[in-house]
Amino acid sequence: MKKLYVLLTVAALISSGQNLSAQETLKSKIGQMLIVGALGTTMPDMRYPDMDTLKVDISERNLGGVLEFGYNLKNLQQMQLLSGNMKSLARTPVFIATDQEGGKVARLGSSNGFKATSTAYTMGTVIDNMDSTRLWASTMAGWLVEAGINVDFAPVTDVLVNPKSPAIAGVQRSFNKNPLKVAEHAGYFIEELHKKNLISALKHFPGHGSAATDSHLGFTDITNTWADSELVPYRELFSKGLVDIVMTGHLYNANIDTLPATLSEKTVQGLLRNQLGYQGVVITDDMSMGAISKYYGFFEAAAMAINAGVDILLYNRNILSDSTSLVRRLEDYLEKKVLDGTIPQSRIDESYARIMALKNRYFYPSGVGSITASLMPDKFELQGYPNPFNGTIKFQVKIPVSSHAEVRIYDMLGREVALVMDDYKSRGVYYLSWNAGDLSSGLYFAVLHSGDFTQASKLMLLK
Repeated sequence: MKKLYVLLTVAALISSGQNLSAQETLKSKIGQMLIVGALGTTMPDMRYPDMDTLKVDISERNLGGVLEFGYNLKNLQQMQLLSGNMKSLARTPVFIATDQEGGKVARLGSSNGFKATSTAYTMGTVIDNMDSTRLWASTMAGWLVEAGINVDFAPVTDVLVNPKSPAIAGVQRSFNKNPLKVAEHAGYFIEELHKKNLISALKHFPGHGSAATDSHLGFTDITNTWADSELVPYRELFSKGLVDIVMTGHLYNANIDTLPATLSEKTVQGLLRNQLGYQGVVITDDMSMGAISKYYGFFEAAAMAINAGVDILLYNRNILSDSTSLVRRLEDYLEKKVLDGTIPQSRIDESYARIMALKNRYFYPSGVGSITASLMPDKFELQGYPNPFNGTIKFQVKIPVSSHAEVRIYDMLGREVALVMDDYKSRGVYYLSWNAGDLSSGLYFAVLHSGDFTQASKLMLLK
């Protein structure tokens, strides 16, 4: 009888010599759930003391990520230095994020050494050509990599329902009025980001395209305009395994809940996770936007979003009006809310695990050579089930990029013992079978090669 135990990828990858899924304090886990912006262009920046605060936030408070705006990005050399400084301060790899959709929402452009770009509407409706969309996405992805940015809050997957929607149609942020066309072009866009090992984010769930008002400014009600068809891009992209992050919109829909989507458990946990089956990272839109900040207290909204099922809180600044660190204040507040039972500890643990899994997947793709005995996890997950009548063992791999993929099994001496996949595969999760035959009990490695991506999992065969 055989049993196969597969070491979870999260437990097999390292950062600065440490397992990224190692035990962290409650406060440091909360730190990973925050992404903030700042005003400066260098670190330190004599004009903006918030950059000194940001340095401490990253190095001492385990800040999860930084959001860069156009005013942070002056030229390529400055961008590289700023991103490099932030990354060097972090003991856990830090998200360096920006909005590079193309068109009017593009932080890299003609003003800072790059060039003007096409809008999503031009890509998906005016031209509506796969090669054109891929070319623009690939070009922008290359710029982001050069600048040291690793997360693009794009593409917009809102459907062009209302041609007068100020936040979407008004600035040509939607690919098309046809939900399937939105999914198609968003898929091209994401695949080009993935080829450059960039993390993408779909936005703004459950759909901003029908809204008559702008959630940046205030209350945005989609109760009478939103349709289930606006979920089609999400369903399509989930089914293809292309999604890294989903960003919630601050959108009110009385048919779902009395709270805006970002604060709504019925929307995040109910609709997104339970009904649509999405189990990845969820991030809020900027919590400083009027649709939240005008109607909910700063700290109250943060706790509500976490209880709704959100994993990362996004803010456009890192200091509060009293010049104190937003990160420190939120970590203190949210820790207290966990300790007094307002926020379940399990919510923090779930979010931290999702964030670490995403960072491991993109920042530490690992081959056989990186796996050592010191990385043995605290627990194993049973992936294959013993069957005395069948020696075939089943396990799963996750292919990050649509490409030719190979999965080979190696023994401890590095000898190949099986080839279980050798074909072109779309991005997604695949369930594979390996007949271990007469091989002896012991440690084996399943190594996935997909494009430029290589990743290994430990397999423990017990007879």
